[in-house]
Amino acid sequence: MQKAINQSPQATTMSPREMLLPLVLAQFLCSFAGTTMNVAITNIATDLNTTVSGVQTAITMFTLTMAALMIPGSKLTDIWGRKFCFRLGLLIYGAGALIAALSQDQRGLVLGYSLGQGIGTAFLIPPVYILATIYFKDTQSRAKAFGAISAAAGIGSAAGPLIGGLIVSAASWRVAFGVQTLIALLIIYLGRRIVDPGVQGEKPKFDLLGAILSAAGLFFIVVGILQADTFGFFRSTQDFVIGGNVIIPAGGISPVWLFVLIGAALLGAFFWHIGRTERAGKEPLLSTRMFKNRTSNLGLATQNIQWLVLLGLSFVVSVYLQTVLGFSAIQTGLILTPATIGILLSSMAAGRLAKRRSQTMLIRAGFIVTIIGVVLLLVLVRETSNIITFVPGLFLVGVGVGVMLTSSVNVVQSSFPEKDQGEISGLSRSVSNLGSSLGVAIAGTVMVSSLATGNEGYAWALIVLTVFAVIGLVAAVLLPSKPVTEKAETNLAAVYGIDPD
Repeated sequence: MQKAINQSPQATTMSPREMLLPLVLAQFLCSFAGTTMNVAITNIATDLNTTVSGVQTAITMFTLTMAALMIPGSKLTDIWGRKFCFRLGLLIYGAGALIAALSQDQRGLVLGYSLGQGIGTAFLIPPVYILATIYFKDTQSRAKAFGAISAAAGIGSAAGPLIGGLIVSAASWRVAFGVQTLIALLIIYLGRRIVDPGVQGEKPKFDLLGAILSAAGLFFIVVGILQADTFGFFRSTQDFVIGGNVIIPAGGISPVWLFVLIGAALLGAFFWHIGRTERAGKEPLLSTRMFKNRTSNLGLATQNIQWLVLLGLSFVVSVYLQTVLGFSAIQTGLILTPATIGILLSSMAAGRLAKRRSQTMLIRAGFIVTIIGVVLLLVLVRETSNIITFVPGLFLVGVGVGVMLTSSVNVVQSSFPEKDQGEISGLSRSVSNLGSSLGVAIAGTVMVSSLATGNEGYAWALIVLTVFAVIGLVAAVLLPSKPVTEKAETNLAAVYGIDPD
């Protein structure tokens, strides 16, 4: 067994090129799952006898599960092995998709989609990037590998609504989940000959308490925001009852802030715990130095807000198209296509732009274009207007987000030396998924809250997203403006799939 563990990647009968295919498909599958649900909101709500808010909760919990478990998943990858976690994640993901396909109520959807697929993704995504790094040694081949994986992530997210709309219209939303199960099994088969050389040297210890505190803190904050749909944002519209006891009477402060306060306290305890663990000479879940770099912190803030705006906007527009304008799943997917085209075009040009302009400049430009796009959706779209009014805004949002997504990743990754890349990668993906979760939770809750009457929810949700985009722009402005350094060339190649020479 030790011989197998120490075997090099080249000893396998599977070539690096063949090994790349399952990794690319895995990234595509997980990104696809994050957006394909939006076009089937009304179908799922009707079939499961729930509401738009119920489906919103499932979508939010999916991205929240990934955000909460991505860092622990990265640690377990080094402890249990990359191939093992990759296959385990695919099995859990596939089982979750099957449970969701067979679900008869919202609880089954949350169990299968939110938890099953969310946990599976947290296990399988870290090995994708680590295995690609192991198998592709030289800069040029590694750049192409990461370029293919990054492209799969963008295509999966962007094409999710259209592909999902086609499947839902031709068959059922249940079939969309069934297809994901089959793809997960196919990826397991394609990756059967992958050989993992294992972690050389002493394996890291798993910080269980740190994992619990961080996951619980994020959970309470996001779930607290979701409570605004039931109890309101500021004053509770009804009694908040736990175990038959009224904790907060109607008219008191909204339970939203109780949940957020508990979450903040748990995250505070998490930071205290990892600091204490480091001072004791032990290894925490995440090193405190990950939070002491100003450039990285600002880059993480822009990353979080980018995904918050993108997923929040996708949810809001999808709900508006289906519940207000009465469009079908396929029609919704087609109307969202301009955003898909914008992301694809700007992503393809991102590599060339990165060699000509600084990363901070691209992030700032991306936020400006995104803000203009959201404002156009707010100004041009009316209940009686033609669907063509969606095109300019959606396209500009796609272009803006596509330009800055990978730029923010590079800013964050380039802020740390090689030895910290594993930890900062896990934190980066966790922050991105948290942004996705908050986007759906905040924008979706505003859209259906009692603050809005009639169809005003769409406008209020877009206003909130615009405010967040402006905050992201401010964070981008605060980022240091400097050209790409030689130290960051390798990161550029990995992120964009370009030859640094």
